[in-house]
Amino acid sequence: MGAIRYMKLNQQFAIKKEWLRFPFKRLFLSLGALPIDRSNTLGEKKSAVDAMVDLFANHDELRLVITPEGTRSRVEKWKTGFYYVALKANVPLALGFIDYEKRECGVAKVIYPTGDFKADMKLIMDFYNNFKGKNPENFTVDTELSK
Repeated sequence: MGAIRYMKLNQQFAIKKEWLRFPFKRLFLSLGALPIDRSNTLGEKKSAVDAMVDLFANHDELRLVITPEGTRSRVEKWKTGFYYVALKANVPLALGFIDYEKRECGVAKVIYPTGDFKADMKLIMDFYNNFKGKNPENFTVDTELSK
């Protein structure tokens, strides 16, 4: 979020709609919360991917930050929902980064998902393989997806 603020972008983040109740509602909305509603008219739950795709359908302009690692500790397998959100919403993936070693941050590459999951993910993994995080021992690209 600090990098987004530094780049003077309007920051928003997805959050379960259930979190937007007293006493958190005003705080989260002021910080840019976008409620995710996973219910549908049949009383069944929508997937998180479909709920996020709905956000794009309901906003003229939206930049949604999704961290595919999903944690601050080392993971060997990335979550891939971000890819399917972009594919279904027909929006590009803007690959942002923070490189602590070079003291740089930004958005350096834009990928339009083609539907060829393996090829697209290889491009993404190749991109992120070049950056050093604050705790480099906690970061790895998904070795299965980078093949």
